[in-house]
Amino acid sequence: MPLLEIDDLSVTFDTADGPVHAVNGLSLTLDRGDTLGIVGESGSGKSQTAFAVLGLLARNGRATGSVRFDGQEILNAPPRVLNRIRAERIAIIFQDPMTSLNPYMKIADQMTEVLELHQGLARRDALAEAVRMLDAVRIPGARDRVRLYPHEFSGGMRQRVMIAMALLCRPDLLIADEPTTALDVTVQAQIMQLLSDLQAEFGMATMLITHDLGVVAGFCEKVTVMYGGRIMERSAAGPLFARPTHPYTSGLLAAVPRVDRGTSAMRAIPGNPPNMARLPEGCPFRPRCPHAGEDCAVMPPLVPAADGRDRACHRPAEEIAA
Repeated sequence: MPLLEIDDLSVTFDTADGPVHAVNGLSLTLDRGDTLGIVGESGSGKSQTAFAVLGLLARNGRATGSVRFDGQEILNAPPRVLNRIRAERIAIIFQDPMTSLNPYMKIADQMTEVLELHQGLARRDALAEAVRMLDAVRIPGARDRVRLYPHEFSGGMRQRVMIAMALLCRPDLLIADEPTTALDVTVQAQIMQLLSDLQAEFGMATMLITHDLGVVAGFCEKVTVMYGGRIMERSAAGPLFARPTHPYTSGLLAAVPRVDRGTSAMRAIPGNPPNMARLPEGCPFRPRCPHAGEDCAVMPPLVPAADGRDRACHRPAEEIAA
């Protein structure tokens, strides 16, 4: 049985300008110990998928469909149910380490609170475990630095603190929402290597949400490509990067700088991401797609294709990959 099963998930926000359809009929599974990358441009529905799973949508948001975690339905579950699952079995690293920590509380207080609430540890034992976890994420002088405030840490160190907090309860599933945002490339590499090492140590499944395909290529076993709140393509990482079969995936990869070709070979995807309050009829990528035809006015279903991947496109895979 998969650890996480999402079936026909839709997320809608009620606004003054009408409903905004952030996620539209998304289905995916994640097995224990696996690493799934969810990629796409800003606004494609990546983060809202994670927030729906955890019951963290904004007040004007509503979710329909099904989310089963370890066989238990948790979508729109009561707070008392979700509070037992969040942090203890599903943890999240939020996008911005600069604002995710409480600036008025010392690191020790923020970390021990998690263990006292979810594990029932006494303050002394919780503090000792917090120090051990800061050591695990390679923060030097953890015993002394645990008593500092967040502003006394660099951006990279704050991200390490966020990772340590997420792993305190040894969760079965870690959701990492843009864990390398605003970090320089050297620190990015350190953070991703750290996540990889900790995943192997604790045996947890990981859902990595990012727009950085380079990070996904080096970390994830499977990749799901989202656009307009829908899945465009999903595959094992190797085949997807070697031979994308969806026009949107191909466009994303063409925009990534590579050492084996000059910057002149980079190509931007024309146009802009869709307005989620006024999605185009049919395939949401149709207005920007170089392969679009009249049949694209009907949304193509997500169906199995070669190499064990799924894709949602009316054009033959061979035409896109050529």
